[in-house]
Amino acid sequence: MSNISAAAFADTKPHYDILDGLRGVAALTVVCFHLFEAYATSHLDQQINHGYLAVDFFFILSGFVIGYAYDDRWKKMSAVEFLKRRIIRLHPMVVIGAIIGAVMFYFQGCSVWDVSKVPVTMLLVATLMNVFLIPSTPGAEIRGVGEMYPLNGPSWSLFFEYIGNVLYAFFIRKFSTKALSIWVFVVGCGLASFAIWGPYGDLCVGFALTADNMLGGSLRLLFSFSAGLLLFRLFKPVKVKGAFWIGAFSIIVLSAVPRIGGSEYLWMNGLYDTLCAVLLFPLLVYLGASGKTTDKMSARICKFLGDISYPLYMVHYPFIYLYYAWVKNENLTFVQSLPGAVALVAGSIALAYLCLKLYDEPVRRFLTKHFLRK
Repeated sequence: MSNISAAAFADTKPHYDILDGLRGVAALTVVCFHLFEAYATSHLDQQINHGYLAVDFFFILSGFVIGYAYDDRWKKMSAVEFLKRRIIRLHPMVVIGAIIGAVMFYFQGCSVWDVSKVPVTMLLVATLMNVFLIPSTPGAEIRGVGEMYPLNGPSWSLFFEYIGNVLYAFFIRKFSTKALSIWVFVVGCGLASFAIWGPYGDLCVGFALTADNMLGGSLRLLFSFSAGLLLFRLFKPVKVKGAFWIGAFSIIVLSAVPRIGGSEYLWMNGLYDTLCAVLLFPLLVYLGASGKTTDKMSARICKFLGDISYPLYMVHYPFIYLYYAWVKNENLTFVQSLPGAVALVAGSIALAYLCLKLYDEPVRRFLTKHFLRK
């Protein structure tokens, strides 16, 4: 386990440093997944095809880490205090992601969406909605592509993360381990049914305010968050060498597997998504929590990746819009746009680190000082 961040709460427990590192690797796969959307015509030919499954990995990690951090504190902590802590931890980056998205909005002109005719007043309303995580309906959002958060698409998973936190504070934490096991089994069956027999043959849902997206996104959250919590309660570490490298390699490979079954056999890809979310990702979290960093280099890598993982996830997407427009407007191949792609990834990492140090950590320290009881 690692030292805690300078911006962490005074009673924060030491982190599982390998899990932090794996969260960073998953965040990088999300960036690459979104980058290759510029060349895809559908999910069938998307590169880094299963990068969307990183969200399920995040939800499992969240359940595990929240169980570790808070399951033994409820005699001294109220639900309101818990939710304050989660808002302080998560919401500053929601705000800055929305603001960056708003600043970049008019620079992202593309034939796929025409933002030039969007009035500034509508942009301001959309910014406030994103800041407060109020979702837009498909026909009313300002970009016209159906996202709940058209200024910063990945905010949708924070919408569900907050729902998971509320459910944990008032309901799920009270489940006995047996009841939690039954709950995980039931929602796992629901998740598998949606993935295998649902309309898409995958779990790339949750980002739009439609019936299918709300159902699929809810199942992704309810299973993965609850499974992470159950995994913590049952957790008994085993000896494992190279846990970070095993986990990092596995996340990259599982994300990069091409679409399975094509358009004729959607269930095959749904089965793959189910195996990842229900079996392989919990196993990777288990291995990551069991392992330890054994040298300064791997410890530093894990800490850096863990530090930037959430900021990277929350600030990269406005620049994906810009990259997408550039590729489409210039009709570029990936090879032709490679310098821009490298710059996007490197720039997003640099911006994430700057946001962490210059904005997120100072704001969290301020909020903790003024809004949490001593």
